[in-house]
Amino acid sequence: MNKQLKLIVEAFLFSSDRPISAHEIHGWLPDETLSDIRQALEELRLEHDAMERSFTLKEVAKGYQFRTHSKYAPYVLRMLKTSPTRLSRAALETLAIIAYKQPVLRQEIERLRGVDVGGILKTLLEKDLIRIMGRKSLPGRPLIYGTTRKFLEVFDLKDLESLPKLKEIKNFGSDEDKTVPILEERQQQAAPAGEENTASDEKEESEETGHTPPSSR
Repeated sequence: MNKQLKLIVEAFLFSSDRPISAHEIHGWLPDETLSDIRQALEELRLEHDAMERSFTLKEVAKGYQFRTHSKYAPYVLRMLKTSPTRLSRAALETLAIIAYKQPVLRQEIERLRGVDVGGILKTLLEKDLIRIMGRKSLPGRPLIYGTTRKFLEVFDLKDLESLPKLKEIKNFGSDEDKTVPILEERQQQAAPAGEENTASDEKEESEETGHTPPSSR
């Protein structure tokens, strides 16, 4: 393996604030083969795992990204002075239906949940976890919903095929106020003085927080 290629790929990863794919890297390095780029990514992943650092290279959202291990999330959040946005159980249920049933109509979601989901859909759209995929060829031309790339990033999924099988999903419980923290990457707000997050508050649904280590930019 060309060590220079591996270092260039590593520089791309450190400098990016989102997952980047082998095809994107190939577009920036047209003289390199896609096979060599994929090999470089795999070698970097193995090397960083072997170093047992606070971060690792993960294949997520159809790309690769350096992501901080979840046990260090409280310290990163404390540094950023931010509180993660939390999804309620109702929002999680709605998001799960969209993830597994997409493309899906609002009427189908409401039939499965038994309640109006207009407000929840608006919230999920604002957080860029779902998107409007188009309109159904039915009277009224209803909107069709699906998940976004950010959904894959937040829940640490390589692609939609990585979603757990329905039979593997455990019962989350019956508390309506159950929440899951989701860190807003572009809209972080400082928490009020004295209200720092504790480790017990910051247990993420995904394995990593998605922060990239500081680059030399």
